Amino acid sequence: MTTRRLTYLEKVGFGSGDMAINIVISSMFLIISYFYTDIFGLKPSHMGILFLVARLVDAVTDPLMGIVTDKFNSKHGRYRPYFLIFSVPFGISVLLLFTTPDWSYNAKLVWAYSTYLFVTLMFTAVTIPYISLIGVLTPDPKERLSANGYRLFFAKIAAFLVTIIVPKLAEYVGNGSLEFGYQVAMGLMGGLATLLFLFCYSTTTERVQHTIEDKPLRTQLGILRKNDQWLVLCAVCFTGTMGYVIRSSVAAYYAKYYLGADATMLSAFLTTGVTAAILAMVASTWITKRYCKIQLFRWSQLAVGVLSVLMFVAVGPGDVALAFVLYFLISFVVDLHAPVFWSAIAESVDYGEARTGKRVSGLAFGGISFCQKAGMGVAGFIVGQLLTYFNYEANVEQSAFTLTGIALMLSIIPGVFHTLMGSFMFKYRITDRFYESLKIESVQNDPLNNGAPTSDKPNNEQPLTSGGSPS
Repeated sequence: MTTRRLTYLEKVGFGSGDMAINIVISSMFLIISYFYTDIFGLKPSHMGILFLVARLVDAVTDPLMGIVTDKFNSKHGRYRPYFLIFSVPFGISVLLLFTTPDWSYNAKLVWAYSTYLFVTLMFTAVTIPYISLIGVLTPDPKERLSANGYRLFFAKIAAFLVTIIVPKLAEYVGNGSLEFGYQVAMGLMGGLATLLFLFCYSTTTERVQHTIEDKPLRTQLGILRKNDQWLVLCAVCFTGTMGYVIRSSVAAYYAKYYLGADATMLSAFLTTGVTAAILAMVASTWITKRYCKIQLFRWSQLAVGVLSVLMFVAVGPGDVALAFVLYFLISFVVDLHAPVFWSAIAESVDYGEARTGKRVSGLAFGGISFCQKAGMGVAGFIVGQLLTYFNYEANVEQSAFTLTGIALMLSIIPGVFHTLMGSFMFKYRITDRFYESLKIESVQNDPLNNGAPTSDKPNNEQPLTSGGSPS
């Protein structure tokens, strides 16, 4: 079966889309909890409820957006036009999210809910099309994995910008007012996200067109429930996201209060995690060219559980050097799985089509996105409740009980979720060899091919003549 290789420019363009998305994701993971409690002034319990409410909204909007992308197509493609339409509103939503009005507490709480939900809606509008895009750029699993390597590398660059530039720029521009400083710093990040989405739109091409039947939501859900490998990925996404968000959300508190960091060291600690994640993208690409990607996924997440216990036991308050080393190792091992996971989603959709004879793409990607955001919401709620339970108060010296709680939230608690994530992957069986045999079987069973393998599948994978030239 012949395939078309993606150009380097298209891989970079594809990666720029995830960089735009991760300006929001990184802020949600790394600084939004700290921003809401220590700068905006929300109570941790109220913050946790806000995160949970937003995920209830996602329960409706994510599947709906998946259905919309399945239903509508255009000469520019099925997914790319949404980057053009929503790029500016997406950037504006980021600016508003980090705007702190000088109002009463209740009015500020309403503002926080309104702006966070606005970001959530804009995030859905671009993320569902984006994570679906890889399935139509190329049918080649190796090219998908390579493109996802670029994507996740640029995603970590976004996280790098958020952790390095935003805290320092906020302090510099704010000149004593961190509220104004964060508004300016994240407003600039929102503007960058807008430009990145436009670049992604202009440099990518939807080459592969899947025939998608117009099926009712209940029918699509019934088909997805029969896709056992997609269900495994849903469980993996939910548990892994919970672990990632809990650890990332508390990292700023850990640096500031447990390690006694100033603003510079706090930024350095967050950046250490992001740097490790960037290196993990490179290492993952190298490893998966030589070893089974699914085995890498399984054992890396189990190793995170072990390293998390080690960090809790070995690092005491003020043990700066050891904390940096172990946080780097955990962050590195955690993200070894990332390129594998996002390419696996497209393969699970193909698996479902081969097994049921019916393709559900938009809702499948929308369901994964919902699992990710559900994990973010539940994790955010847990963070808020745990901070309250451990008697956390912003900008004061913390008790030993509170410091122990913060250490648990950075290490053992998220480590448990990553261990579950790795365990679930032992139920996942779509390796490269399995996927190749699945594609061959699918082509041979296609009646329009008369049982013979060909380079194209007339009903399911056809080159598009619009939206750009194949590379």
